[in-house]
Amino acid sequence: MDQIYELFNKIKDKQPLVHHITNSVTINDCANATLALGGRPVMADSSNEAAEMAAQSSSLVINIGTLAEETVESMLKAGKAANEKGIPVIFDPVGVGATAFRSDSAKKILANVDCSIICGNMSEIRTLAGLPSSGQGVDSGDSMEGAEALAKKLASELKATIAITGAIDVVSDGEHTVRIQNGHPMLAKLTGTGCMTNSLIGVYAGTDNKPFEAAAAGILTMGLAGETAHQNLRANEGTGMFRVRLFDAFSTLTVEDLKKGARING
Repeated sequence: MDQIYELFNKIKDKQPLVHHITNSVTINDCANATLALGGRPVMADSSNEAAEMAAQSSSLVINIGTLAEETVESMLKAGKAANEKGIPVIFDPVGVGATAFRSDSAKKILANVDCSIICGNMSEIRTLAGLPSSGQGVDSGDSMEGAEALAKKLASELKATIAITGAIDVVSDGEHTVRIQNGHPMLAKLTGTGCMTNSLIGVYAGTDNKPFEAAAAGILTMGLAGETAHQNLRANEGTGMFRVRLFDAFSTLTVEDLKKGARING
């Protein structure tokens, strides 16, 4: 937790530039989440400039939510450029396993790019690990049973921090593993909270290249913001205002909120 507090306190001074090649459905929310936490978003997905942009960024977020062949090419170019500069790469394998193209694209990315952090739901992570999965589209169909052992094993195999999101989130770098119990069920009713979580992780990773701490911090931030957003809803307010309150919570989060509200254990 001390590492998370330190990361959070550095964000405003660093103002990390977070390069996204991300989901067109949620791109605006990802940009605004990045801004609200104190980072600077850039969304350059053309293969003509992706590598150049990645090389000058603080972190790179790759999200395969909406795929095209040119997008995959851009992801590979940006990922390799980030690797050459020692810039952390966050990979969100959205819906991997749903189609052959999506699965092949994820395999190609992992084979050619050293990802610092891989964050997805249980079905997505099971697919990456070569295990049977019950995912449907972008939704997880698998329980979190065995999540800690799976995250630890895959982290060791891929030499990356693995984050599995669910009712209780799990983060492991192969040596250290934590469970995060923050969040609210309404987060699952809003499009893009997973994508935004990876943007928040990108802010922390771009502030200081500490993948394990950055992954835990980003997931914790989303969980706490979800709790705060729900608490601040008024009578007769639903998911629309929950989304507004969520961005308010990102932008007003303090280190005291983290210290008071974090429910993390190893």
